[in-house]
Amino acid sequence: MMKTFYKTIQTLCLLLLAAGTLQAQTKLPSWAFGPFVRPAGVNPLISPDSTTRFNDPMYKRSVDWESNDTFNPAATVKNGKIYILYRAEDKSGTGIGGRTSRIGLAESANGTTVKRSPVPVLYPSNDSQKAFEWTGGCEDPRVAMTANGTYVVFYTQWNHDLPHLGVATSKDLKTWVKHGPIFRKAYNGKFHKIASKSASIITKLVNGKQVIAKINGKYWMYWGETGVYAATSTDLVNWKPLINKDSTLNALISPRRNYFDSDLTECGPPAIITAKGIVLLYNGKNNPTYGDKNYTANSYCGGQVMFSSTDPTKFIGRLDKPFFVPQEAFEKSGQYPAGTVFMEGLVYFKSKWFLYYGCADSRVGVAIYTPGK
Repeated sequence: MMKTFYKTIQTLCLLLLAAGTLQAQTKLPSWAFGPFVRPAGVNPLISPDSTTRFNDPMYKRSVDWESNDTFNPAATVKNGKIYILYRAEDKSGTGIGGRTSRIGLAESANGTTVKRSPVPVLYPSNDSQKAFEWTGGCEDPRVAMTANGTYVVFYTQWNHDLPHLGVATSKDLKTWVKHGPIFRKAYNGKFHKIASKSASIITKLVNGKQVIAKINGKYWMYWGETGVYAATSTDLVNWKPLINKDSTLNALISPRRNYFDSDLTECGPPAIITAKGIVLLYNGKNNPTYGDKNYTANSYCGGQVMFSSTDPTKFIGRLDKPFFVPQEAFEKSGQYPAGTVFMEGLVYFKSKWFLYYGCADSRVGVAIYTPGK
């Protein structure tokens, strides 16, 4: 009888581990952000909508631009409201990355209920970026604001051949000026010819407002998915990656065997300068062969790393366990059923931090961290 009991318990434990049901790390070091709590009855915040139509300049007809999936959101604050820029896919193709993506806009007075624009605000068109954006589109934005009120969005330009990190600017979040791939000029275009994505520009709080920061006279960003790399700029448009003596990219952190981030360490929302250092939230992908067996194979969970505020390349600390993991059903079903909480938006609003994330590459969710609580 007891033998059967223990065997049942053992089986249940194995099933729980296989399902990746371990909770997020809540006892965090003093430098880290969190815990982030999902507000009850709110998520998913944004879901696909087959009723909204958009007169597409490429197809020259009306398209259901956000009918298949809505996910991977950026976020910023304007005139006392949170604005969310989210990736939306139509039904023009099949599979992740096989359709056309456009970036939609939603606004929120409280961070947890939204009003969506019926048309996208950033999308492929017959413009100077057509070669980089058609037919794949504009994907995975991260947005931040300068001290003078200019919004800067970094996004993936996808032409179904090679992804490029692109940049665009706006004063109102609705009309955007595209400036193209950010690495086109550096090192005679050496890194323009490689896949690039996921830019997290460094920001700071100034009188309660989150703005793009300068360190030692330059703008800085972290970027990349196979490692966390860095780049600098003087104009926010043209960026120069940091390289090693042998001209290879300098990885500040990389995936770790036997950890939740064993496969990828993909940069998340804009990084934040704090009293202790620069905190970067990143999306760790768990390798099915040599990852952390406590978490689902191929799942994306949230990690954090801190760098020096005077030397953004100097590593200080890193979480060994994720602080944010897929838990809800809609975070583990959709385009990416292995489980995904993919963070791209982090804003300071009414003395709280609002984290906006993609749910299984299909929906948008929000979680909130209240400092001092």
